[in-house]
Amino acid sequence: MASDFVLGIDSSTQSTKALLVDAATGEVVAQQSAAHPDGTSVDPRAWLEAFDQATAGLLDRASAVAVGGQQHGMVALDDADAPVHDAILWNDTRSSAEALDLIDEMGGPDACAETIGSVLVASFTSTKLRWLRDHEPDAAARTRRVLLPHDYVSRHITGGEPFTDRGDASGTGYFSTAKDDWLPELADAAIGHAVELPRIVASSEVAATTTNGLVVGAGTGDNMAAALALDLGPGDIVVSIGTSGVASAISTSRIADGTGSVTGFADATGRFLPMTTTINAARILDLQARLLGVDHDELGRLALAAPPGANGLTIVPYYDGERTPNLPDATGTWSGLTSSTTREDLARAAFEALLCSLADGVDHLVAKTGITPGRILMVGGAAGNAAVHAIAPAVFGSPVTVPAPGEYVALGAARQAAWALAGTAEPPTWASANAETYDAEPTPPVREAYARLRDRTIPWSTSTNPSQK
Repeated sequence: MASDFVLGIDSSTQSTKALLVDAATGEVVAQQSAAHPDGTSVDPRAWLEAFDQATAGLLDRASAVAVGGQQHGMVALDDADAPVHDAILWNDTRSSAEALDLIDEMGGPDACAETIGSVLVASFTSTKLRWLRDHEPDAAARTRRVLLPHDYVSRHITGGEPFTDRGDASGTGYFSTAKDDWLPELADAAIGHAVELPRIVASSEVAATTTNGLVVGAGTGDNMAAALALDLGPGDIVVSIGTSGVASAISTSRIADGTGSVTGFADATGRFLPMTTTINAARILDLQARLLGVDHDELGRLALAAPPGANGLTIVPYYDGERTPNLPDATGTWSGLTSSTTREDLARAAFEALLCSLADGVDHLVAKTGITPGRILMVGGAAGNAAVHAIAPAVFGSPVTVPAPGEYVALGAARQAAWALAGTAEPPTWASANAETYDAEPTPPVREAYARLRDRTIPWSTSTNPSQK
């Protein structure tokens, strides 16, 4: 094995991506990927097949490996470590009622946030365990061990006892960000009996070493891995536009927001990673592109041919339910359609809806954490669109910095692997990604029109989360 290469893995909802990286410099020397099945509930063994395919020829060149994985997903295993049920992913909202039940059992939203750092929503693993208990009791009864997606993939590498990290663990609903440890009684209460949970390992530590000498890092959640790759500093706010939309920032203080607007996750460095998350992000553009019969590049070109405000067309894009605000049963709302509405207006309205929704998330993050915002970094597949470059700073009212396109989750996992390999107090220093900064004249009327429609269409008085009023 070459001693100067580390392998970073991104096991996401869509695919496994593997980056072979120079441990000293952070330079990517090779990369491969393999697709995952579609859906919000999948056989997790498909991820292992994708891992084997994506890492073929790369794993044996690495001295260390770590896995960044989609947060929250429930991998429930029996006595033989076989899945008792398909893994229910973060973006599956079937357990929204169970989330409310668990919040009540914990004493309400404020008590829930104080206990685990966040107010439960359907994304969290514990809600999925409760759903399993109530809807698939035979599968629940056979469950002996519960892992997160990245834990499951990491164990595939080592074949030994499972492990995880504090960052991904903080999204389960049975981890205390105050104690920095499991609250196993909450996992047991969710599913109805005692279950085994993985060992928690720090990012700077070696989680395991394989028989052929490969060092395996703790791994972490995808958002934590991306933050590690970007080496976030005070005031940096990352807005990620992928399947989900995320606004996050590093904090040295624990967050416990009883309103549920901000989730108070731990990060992969010993600090915290408060964030807001939307279920609908790039899929907003996917829908509009499909309706107009164009690809994303052409959708962007159409959008830039329309004026700010899309000639009065406004969209609240809660197409598949929403997490921020917590409205799992919501649908999208369009307002201002006329016989004069153009294809260009339709395209522009989609980009503005996406960015207004994300700007709402940034506002919640700043208001609830007291962070003084500095740079806004925009990452994710849709962040490379020219329309995002032009419209985002106008909607946010601030310059937006877009790092060069890259697989930042896999890169962050690689940096964690290099950290474990080095055994140092701090992660290795790698060169920052090239970035472009975009600015534009602010367009407050766009945010104002969006806010009016949002507040008119959201049923706050009957919201499924009592904290969202």
